[in-house]
Amino acid sequence: MNDPFDFAGRHVFVAGGSSGINLGIAEAFAQRGAALSILGRSQDKIAAALAQLRAHGGGAEGHSADVRDAAAVAAALKQAHERFGAIDVLVSGAAGNFLAPALGMSANGFKTVIDIDLLGSFNVLRASHEFLRKPGAAVISISASQAFVPTPFQAHVCAAKSGVDMLMRVLAMEWGVDGIRVNSIVPGPIDGTEGMRRLAPNDTERRRIAARVPLGRHGRIDEVANIALVLASPLAAYITGVVLPVDGGISLTGPRDFSAAWAATTRPEA
Repeated sequence: MNDPFDFAGRHVFVAGGSSGINLGIAEAFAQRGAALSILGRSQDKIAAALAQLRAHGGGAEGHSADVRDAAAVAAALKQAHERFGAIDVLVSGAAGNFLAPALGMSANGFKTVIDIDLLGSFNVLRASHEFLRKPGAAVISISASQAFVPTPFQAHVCAAKSGVDMLMRVLAMEWGVDGIRVNSIVPGPIDGTEGMRRLAPNDTERRRIAARVPLGRHGRIDEVANIALVLASPLAAYITGVVLPVDGGISLTGPRDFSAAWAATTRPEA
């Protein structure tokens, strides 16, 4: 049997792939021979990420664009297609977050997260269809448990991510005829991510969150990346429309209480 995790000759596009979980996913594919196209806003982060990805020898290119800009996203996908050919795996992972109660959040703060998470996901997914391999492409959205666990201080993220997951399900139905599979991964509390820095800003909060995880610890970026590899592989050829938590079981325990983390943060304009 051929190695199901051999991605040599495959093209993987990762939106938000210049840092965090998305970069970890990109690197997992690069380690297995894929050519990588990454999309991000910061040229400095893109340059650092490319150096990391190119070390694996599969080829990597970066594209600078804001996912809220549909035209810029479409142009980046077109350039990626021209460079490496049809996209075999598309990961849509751009996200924004901050802690705030609904009454402490401005309309602009709410809209910003909706625009990055939900509109940005739509822009990436909508523009990608033209360039996806048909049949055979795998599309993976990076979601959050706030999509299905109502969480205080996270009204904006709950609204945005529930929309992302429903968008994913609709596309799984509409794009199945093209042989394209569409799924969501839901990371839990993952060390080394911006989300953990924002939602667990001190050791007390980190320990409190870990104590709520049934498996008793925070997750690692590579544990999320491994599931992306599985969903993109032939082993998942009959899986589409699935929301898959990779969270140690924390979503089973109900809403997280971010009130202490909120009290400990410097209050940005929200």
